[in-house]
Amino acid sequence: MERTKRRRALDDVKKKEICAILSVGCSRRTAAAYVGCAVSTIARTAEYDPSFDAELRHAESRCEVWHMKNINSASEKNWRASAWALERKFPDEYGQRRVGDLSGEQVAQAMAEFATIVSEEITDPDQREGLVRRLRALARRFEREWAFERQLLATRLRRKRRKTQ
Repeated sequence: MERTKRRRALDDVKKKEICAILSVGCSRRTAAAYVGCAVSTIARTAEYDPSFDAELRHAESRCEVWHMKNINSASEKNWRASAWALERKFPDEYGQRRVGDLSGEQVAQAMAEFATIVSEEITDPDQREGLVRRLRALARRFEREWAFERQLLATRLRRKRRKTQ
């Protein structure tokens, strides 16, 4: 039995439309809805088509570069534009924090100190190894959650900006 090739959901026209939509700052969800496919279709197509993957990344970064140029230009006239850019690009260093908030670096330092204390106090190597393994897993979970929260915050900020435009 001869196997027939499965038709790809995204032809060249749809790929170009997706890249055009992304280049002006829209999300992949918006691009998918516009061309009539699922977001996973875009991801899957990019996985199998390296040139489309490169075009997607270029289109997504084009909007970011355009906005950063505007911010940099505005910062020559107004320091607040520079402060705004620094707060968002380097939140651990320049972001506004409430009293009592810890940066990721501060939590990592505390975890490292805690692991040192535990390793000095627990003399049984098996218990110590098990506890240190669990602490490392906890630290990795925190890192993933922080990355997710930063991404979620960035998405919320983009949506808020779109609503005000």
